Amino acid sequence: MLKSKLTGWLFISISVLLISVFYFYPMGQALILSFQSGIGNNLEFVGFDNYLRLLNDPTFKAALTNTVIFLLFQVPIMILLALIISVLLNDQKLMARGWFRTAIFLPCVTSLVAYSVIFKYLFSTDGFINLMLSNLSIISQPINWLTDPFWAKVTIIIAITWRWTGYNMIFYLSALQNIDKSIYEAAKIDGASALQQFFKITIPMLKPIILFTSIISTIGTLQLFDEVMNITGGGPGNSTVTISQYIYNLSFKYTPDFGYAATVSYAIVILIVFFSILQFRVAGDKT
Repeated sequence: MLKSKLTGWLFISISVLLISVFYFYPMGQALILSFQSGIGNNLEFVGFDNYLRLLNDPTFKAALTNTVIFLLFQVPIMILLALIISVLLNDQKLMARGWFRTAIFLPCVTSLVAYSVIFKYLFSTDGFINLMLSNLSIISQPINWLTDPFWAKVTIIIAITWRWTGYNMIFYLSALQNIDKSIYEAAKIDGASALQQFFKITIPMLKPIILFTSIISTIGTLQLFDEVMNITGGGPGNSTVTISQYIYNLSFKYTPDFGYAATVSYAIVILIVFFSILQFRVAGDKT
């Protein structure tokens, strides 16, 4: 018995060591750093001053507001789209299902910087999107997608949704293929419509996967950086700046203040824990 336990620990020891060195140790160092302040590496212990500064920082408040807006709008839209698409692509009668699955999943494997730059050109004032909308007589003058605070947020939401919907779709497709088809056949015999089957069978059966994808999507959105940095640069006037971008600015763009940047990074940790617990509660999962 003891030998088998030692063998098990031996197998996971390397993973535990690597996770401790590259995850837990930096997290602990960042926590210590959040109680320090100074320019560059000239740091001194300041106690809770950084956390008090955080409460009165207008740029942080703007970054927090923008991040939460992206989260509240983008994640539900993306989850719903992924659900609908996965149900449609799970239909055995659909022609070229493999091609559609590949096409929808491909954005997930594209370079973050490359696709962000493409979106920036597509949504520029004289870009393809405005040209197409104008040719369709939907708009009479170009929309300022990147320079108007409202439309800049919409552009970021569209970009994130385009890239990550296919990622969630794969999880739902895998789960759908494990649901016994006889359940749907029995529902059809009982006269259940496709919509009723979706809400009464599909969603309840996919509840654990929906919870999982909601949490990982929440974590990803709270750490949003690349799209904002490359499409809008956080503008106009901090209207799209996120917490992660603000951490970058504090560390590398403004006068380096690693202590305060570490404090802001722990705001993301708190938000992730809060929204994860909230989603578990809403889903009714007490584990």
